[in-house]
Amino acid sequence: MRPLVVVNAVGVTPKLLPHMPNLRRLSELGFGASLNPILPAVTCSVQATFLTGRLPRDHGVVGNGWYFRDLGEVFLWRQHNALIQGDKLWDHARRDRADWRVANVCWWYAMGAATDLLVTPRPIYHADGRKSPDCYTRPPELHDELVGDLGAFPLFTYWGPTADITSSRWIVAAARRVLAGHRPDCMLVYVPHLDYDLQRFGPDSPQAVKAAADLDTVLGPLLDDALAADASVVVLSEYGITDAARPVDVNRALRRAGLLDVHVQEGRELLDPWASRAFAVADHQIAHVYVRDPGDLKRVADVCAELPGVAEVMDLDAKARHGLDHERSGELVLLADPDAWFTYYYWLDDDRAPDFARSVDIHRKPGYDPAELFFDPRDPLVKARAATALARKKLGLRYTTQVVPLDPTCVRGSHGRLPDDPADGPVFLCSDPGVGRESIRATEVMGVLLELTGRR
Repeated sequence: MRPLVVVNAVGVTPKLLPHMPNLRRLSELGFGASLNPILPAVTCSVQATFLTGRLPRDHGVVGNGWYFRDLGEVFLWRQHNALIQGDKLWDHARRDRADWRVANVCWWYAMGAATDLLVTPRPIYHADGRKSPDCYTRPPELHDELVGDLGAFPLFTYWGPTADITSSRWIVAAARRVLAGHRPDCMLVYVPHLDYDLQRFGPDSPQAVKAAADLDTVLGPLLDDALAADASVVVLSEYGITDAARPVDVNRALRRAGLLDVHVQEGRELLDPWASRAFAVADHQIAHVYVRDPGDLKRVADVCAELPGVAEVMDLDAKARHGLDHERSGELVLLADPDAWFTYYYWLDDDRAPDFARSVDIHRKPGYDPAELFFDPRDPLVKARAATALARKKLGLRYTTQVVPLDPTCVRGSHGRLPDDPADGPVFLCSDPGVGRESIRATEVMGVLLELTGRR
C-alpha cells in the first residue's frame, strides 16, 4: 500500500486558492475537485463523515456538540473517538492489511481511537483551577519527543483572542517529525489557521488573503516531505467561511416566550436544561433546539420561525432529508440566513451573564462563541488586564481572563450552511491524478482515501 497523508486545512475554498501556490501545485500534479459538504458544515460533523463515509444519522456527530440527554448537560468539543459511531477509515483498511499504521495529528475525536500514533491538544487542568498548555500523545513518549523539539503546544494561539498561525506552525512541524521518524501508512493532519481571521474579518478581507498565503507557506514543507516519501497527498477542507455579520439570539427568544429556564448562582444566570421546556445549542449557522414536551413543538417552531435571521425550521422530515435524524439532534434544527449566525446567549441583562461568558471557555458555554476570537473593544484596559492574567499564570497563581466581548457584532464570517456558491465551498486537492474527478461528496471521501492507499 502507498503511504497516504491527508491534511485538513480548515476554510480553504476555490476563492482563496489563487493566494496559495503550494496547494495549487498539488492540484497541478494531480487534480482539484469541489467538495460537497454535509449539513451541518462544521468541523466535527464533517470530519466524522470523512472518516466513516456516513451521514450524521449514522455516525451520530450532529454538530461540534449537543445536549447529552442521559447526562442533562450540553457539551461541545469533546475528544473521545467513541462518540463517532460506526467503523472508521482505519477499520476498513485493516481488513486488507491488519498492520496498517495510522497517525492522527490534531483531528477531532482523537482520544481513544484505534490509531497507532496520536497528537492532540490537551491542557493541564491544575487542582487550583489553573490551565496550562500541553498535548496528549500516544505512545506517551511521543510527547517528550515533540515538546523537546518544538516546545509546549501553543494552546493560547490555537483559539481565543490571541489565536494566530503559531499553533498551525507547531502542528505542521509535529506532523513532519511524525512522518519522518515513524513512517505511518496514513497520517491525518488538522490545521486550523483560516478559522481565525476569516471569522474575525470576513472571507473577502485583506486579512483573509494574508491568512491564506501564510498558511500555504507553512504547509509547503510538509507537502514537500510527503511527496518526497512517495505518499499520496490530499488537502481538503470541511467548509468554506462566508460573510455573516448578523447574530441571532435564539435562546433569548425562547426565554422571552417562557420556554427557557435559568438558575442563579451568586447573581449570575446559568442555563437550566433540565427545567427548560425548550433551549437551543447554537453551532455557527445551525442550532439544535431541544423540546422536552412534544406538545410544545408547534409553539417552539413558531417562536423560532418568527425570529429574524432564521431561514428554516427543520422538523423530523426535514432533518431526515439532510441525514440529521439522529436522537442526539434537537427536536427541531434551525438554519440561519446566509448573512446570519446563532449565538448561545440566554441572559437578558449582561450584568447577569455567567462569569465564563467573558472568558475563553469552550467547554462550559452551552453553544459555540466566535466572540472568543476578540478582545472586548469597549474595554480600553482589556489587553492590560489580559497581560496581568498572563503574568499571574507564569507565577503559578490562579487567574481569570475576563476579556471576551458580550456584543457579538464584531464577528464577520461564519459557516454551517451548505454553500450557495461553489466558490465559497470546500475543496479536495490530490497529488494522484488516477482518482481524479470534478466533484466529491463528503460521504465519498473515505472511499477515495482507501482507493489511494492501494495505488502505486
